[in-house]
Amino acid sequence: MRRFIPLLAALLLGASPAVFAQAPKAEAPKAAAPKADPAKREAFRQAREKARKACEGKAADEQRECMRREMCAQSSDPAACEARGKAHAERRAQVREACKDKKGDELRACLREQRGRPASESEKK
Repeated sequence: MRRFIPLLAALLLGASPAVFAQAPKAEAPKAAAPKADPAKREAFRQAREKARKACEGKAADEQRECMRREMCAQSSDPAACEARGKAHAERRAQVREACKDKKGDELRACLREQRGRPASESEKK
């Protein structure tokens, strides 16, 4: 019986790596936003540059509206682009109205609250 204990211990020690080995990993999930095609990126850059030149010299809100119109005019679905842009503009106006009299940390907290984002750990302290 005493001869079998060291043999059993050696067998268990030899088999332990196989027991604790990790299972093979499944195929990695694809990234949420795969890299865009370089041709598409370049087309977007050119469209943005064209819109920027067309809207140059306008005031901030007017320029933002002009950029939206110009970019949407060049999109594949201009109507949907305009609808999204108008919804974003309305939301931006609501947030601006809610936070208009605040400054500094109070403004940042208000903007975060309006956008539905939680405060970071460094700002909670």
